[in-house]
Amino acid sequence: MECSSSEELKQLVKEAKKQTKFGKVADYIPALKKSSPLDLSVAIYHPDGICISAGDIEQKITLQSISKVLTLALALMDCGEECVFNKVGYEPTGDPYNSIIKLETSHAKPLNPMINAGALAVTHLIKGASVKERLGRIIEFIRELAGDKEISYSAEVAQSEFETSHLNRSLCYFMKQDGIIEEDVEDLLELYTKQCAIEMNCLDLARIGLIFAMDGRDSVTGKAIMPVHVARLCKTFMVTCGMYNASGEFAVRVGIPAKSGVSGGIMGAVPNRFGIGIFGPALDKRGNSIGGIRLLEMMSERYKLSIF
Repeated sequence: MECSSSEELKQLVKEAKKQTKFGKVADYIPALKKSSPLDLSVAIYHPDGICISAGDIEQKITLQSISKVLTLALALMDCGEECVFNKVGYEPTGDPYNSIIKLETSHAKPLNPMINAGALAVTHLIKGASVKERLGRIIEFIRELAGDKEISYSAEVAQSEFETSHLNRSLCYFMKQDGIIEEDVEDLLELYTKQCAIEMNCLDLARIGLIFAMDGRDSVTGKAIMPVHVARLCKTFMVTCGMYNASGEFAVRVGIPAKSGVSGGIMGAVPNRFGIGIFGPALDKRGNSIGGIRLLEMMSERYKLSIF
């Protein structure tokens, strides 16, 4: 599948790039430091298979926290809603995505699946007899979402994350103390860091966003990849929690289901209209792509995207 270049999108990207000077590439994961803060690209994938784009949409990025939406969908299909929400809650949080404070003070389950603690609890539920088998199932599911693309993970980024995942280890041990997590912490972190290091480009992101936009159905092939209620649950969490502790402001200014990652990726799902994939590695203080958010604000205004 090839995308056609859009002059209108090019102008929006050019304008949004002005914000990148106020952002910073993630450096707490050493392998992510290599990204150029000036990069910004976008792909829009329509239900009829038509795609328009601007920027270098073939550049590969790691999913990072965008993977939280995808593993949530798989865990819901593996275990069911009751099982998943016995381990993790439904509520948004004003705390940073990697905060430990709620686990430390209340000894309760994580507030939602989009913060790190909640995502670790969800990944814990993915079925399989080994880390290799579970990772294989995650990648197979993501390949199907992306239209049977040959998708894998970056061993370099995964190893870099695994070696520096001190805070995530702490989150795991807090949850293990309270029975939320019951497996070996190092095994779970190996799976989680490889999950976050799965690579794709903006076009792949947009195609996956389209699956969620169309309630779990691949409109290009006609295949139902996930049940409607799973896709809708995931979109709800994208709206309420998908942009970290900036989700409320994002809902007001943009108003679409979206999920960001610290690599600079954003996946958007405009219900019944199209999927969006964005890459802009310069991040704001909350860990979201600063150019990507500005681009989505302008796109939402120009194309009337808000669901509210």
